[in-house]
Amino acid sequence: MSENNRIILNNKEYPLETIQGTDGNKGVDINKLRAETGYITYDMGFANTGPCKSGITYIDGEKGVLRHRGYPIQELAENATFLEVAYLLMYGDLPTLEQCQGFKKRVTVHSLIHEGMKNLFPHFPYNAHPMAVLSSMVSTLSAFYSEHLGVDPALNEENYARLIAKITTIAAYIYKRYNGMPTLYPTDNMHYCENFLHMTFGLPTVPYEADPDYVKALEKLFILHADHEQACSTSAVRLVGSSHSNVFTAIASGIGALWGPLHGGANQAVMNMLDEIYESGQSVKDVVIAAKDKNNPFRLMGFGHRVYKNFDPRALILKKTCDEFFDKKHITDPRLEIAKELEEVALHDEYFVERKLYPNVDFYSGFLYRAMGFPTKMFPVLFAIGRLPGWLAHYKEMIEQKEGKRIGRPRQIYTGSGERHYIPLEQR
Repeated sequence: MSENNRIILNNKEYPLETIQGTDGNKGVDINKLRAETGYITYDMGFANTGPCKSGITYIDGEKGVLRHRGYPIQELAENATFLEVAYLLMYGDLPTLEQCQGFKKRVTVHSLIHEGMKNLFPHFPYNAHPMAVLSSMVSTLSAFYSEHLGVDPALNEENYARLIAKITTIAAYIYKRYNGMPTLYPTDNMHYCENFLHMTFGLPTVPYEADPDYVKALEKLFILHADHEQACSTSAVRLVGSSHSNVFTAIASGIGALWGPLHGGANQAVMNMLDEIYESGQSVKDVVIAAKDKNNPFRLMGFGHRVYKNFDPRALILKKTCDEFFDKKHITDPRLEIAKELEEVALHDEYFVERKLYPNVDFYSGFLYRAMGFPTKMFPVLFAIGRLPGWLAHYKEMIEQKEGKRIGRPRQIYTGSGERHYIPLEQR
């Protein structure tokens, strides 16, 4: 064992085992570190901590590489359907025609939600954030399917299909509630994204035909959001699931984590920022100056990424998709021009180049969602629909793991008061 595989603490040397993953991934196994040395590692935000071994998604942030089960994201976004990618993430391989048809059927038969759940929607305030409702309703599924709870893999197969099917129905009902419109039931003769658009934008008074370009764009958006390794929300799903909590509760926790503006809520924050820039009449030059000023509270949303130190490959795909979609539909949006100007600055300004602050996936996704008619508040919900297969794949991988299963329990470095003793109230 080489010197690099040892650690010296208090003048004593301890061996450390290394782990080799695919495509050069390397790790140091510290499972026995505390037991043998009395030390733990301090890693704020778990930026250098790998809590699991996973065969789902590979990312090389330096090279801008994203692959699901070995398949480059560019190929999947261009050629696959969302349900194909969902199957790939959950079961390890792209489905055959027969498997694809069977999976689609399993999902479709679960698209209705219990009428009792439907009756809950009117009790949420009209101004409730859609993510609050989505998280609540997904958690509520554990009450309506209480006989199907547990971590038995066979039991959960139907739960996975239920979640993929019902999340679009729930999301569509949230949109309808938000806009005071009548809800529509899902239909069995439409594809996944087409059915979602039908439930969201259709009306009981007229037949609805989804625009094929909208369906194609939505498929691509969902695929680009489908998984991203151990992101905050995925880690939340794994942590909650590690206690053997049911899959509905675990996914609800992931939705809560995704809601934050530093995660899935960023696409909403980007559009809000661009709206403010446009409405204020600020120049891009002034915006950039404000973003560089440490004393200015303004923050430039949609730039930079914890993992990517090069271009986010999803952002490149979305930018191209935006241009093609807007050209074909003859859509103009002055906010998109502002976004492109900001990107141009990021590519050439020394401040951004040095810090490797390139546009991320959240920077362009909102333009497509808005062009389809979705309000800004719904953007994180749409992100959650796309990310669901990744969450399910990680939950499934974790509960089916044959060795090393442990409940998640991070350690800490305590920095509070030393031992103190209680003083009666009248003596304080």
